[in-house]
Amino acid sequence: MCFKRFLVAAAALLELLVGTADRGSAQAPPQAPRRAGGFVPGQKRAPEDPAQVARGKTLFDINCRACHGADLRGGDMGGPNLLRSPAALTDLNGEQIVPIIHGSRKDRGMPAIGLSDQDANAVAAYVRSVIETIGTQGKPPSSKEPPSILVGNAEEGKSYFAAKCASCHSATGDLQGIASKITDPKMLQNAWLAGEPKGRRGAAQTEEGPTPTATVSLPSGENVEGKVVKIDDFIVTVEQADGTIVSFRREGDTPKVVVQDPLKAHREMLPQYTDKDIHDVTAYLVTLK
Repeated sequence: MCFKRFLVAAAALLELLVGTADRGSAQAPPQAPRRAGGFVPGQKRAPEDPAQVARGKTLFDINCRACHGADLRGGDMGGPNLLRSPAALTDLNGEQIVPIIHGSRKDRGMPAIGLSDQDANAVAAYVRSVIETIGTQGKPPSSKEPPSILVGNAEEGKSYFAAKCASCHSATGDLQGIASKITDPKMLQNAWLAGEPKGRRGAAQTEEGPTPTATVSLPSGENVEGKVVKIDDFIVTVEQADGTIVSFRREGDTPKVVVQDPLKAHREMLPQYTDKDIHDVTAYLVTLK
C-alpha cells in the first residue's frame, strides 16, 4: 500500500511540473531575430565623394578639431565624442549633423559655426567617412580599400593652378617634387587644400600646419607678439616665444590686434573650389615628382 501511494504522489508531482513548464513557455515572449549591422543595425550609406571628404576634413580641422579632437573622440575644449553621437551615427546625408553646425543645439553648449550649407555638408561627409572606418561595434577599423581620388583631368588642373595658385606657388619652386615627398594622393590633396605645402617653406608651423600669430598693441605703447591661442570679440590670448601665455580683454578696437594668418588665402579659397577643381588640381599635383 505504501508503494502504491508513492507512485500516485510521484505521478501527481510529474503532472504538476509538466503543467508549470507548459505555462511558462506559453507566457515567454517570442525572441526577435538578431539583425546584422554595426552601431546602427541595417543602416546603409552611399559611398562618400573623396573630394568632399577631403574638403570636409580641412573645414573640420579649422572649425571643429579643438572641441571634438583630431580623431573625433573629444578635444581639449571639452566637445563630445562624435563616434558615440547618435546624430553622427545615424546621419545619412547631413540631415542630422548640418542643423547642429548651424546652431540647433546652441542652448546645449554647441554654438553655431559660420559655414555655408555646402561646407557644413562637407564636414558631415568627413564625419561619416571616419565613422565608416570603425566597423561594427567591438571590431577594429575596417581594412576596406578606399576608392581612388585620382579621377580628375591633370591638364585642366594645370590650367586652374596657373590661373589661381601660381601667384603664390610654383611647380619649379616651393612645390617642386611635392608628389615625391607626399606619395599618397589623398594626403597630397589634404595638404594642398589645407595650405600645408606652403607651410613647409618655413612659416610658423605645428603638426596641424602653419599657426596664425598676432601682434597686440597695448595703450601703453607696448607690443605683445605670439601664436594665437584664442581670439574673439571679447578676449585675445597669445603664446609668446618663451612659452608664456597671456590674455587681454578687448573693448572695441582696444587693444589693437593684428593677426598674421599664413592660411588666410587658402581659407578664402575654400568656398570657391568645386569638386571638379579639387579633382583636377590633385591630378596635376601628383605629376610633380
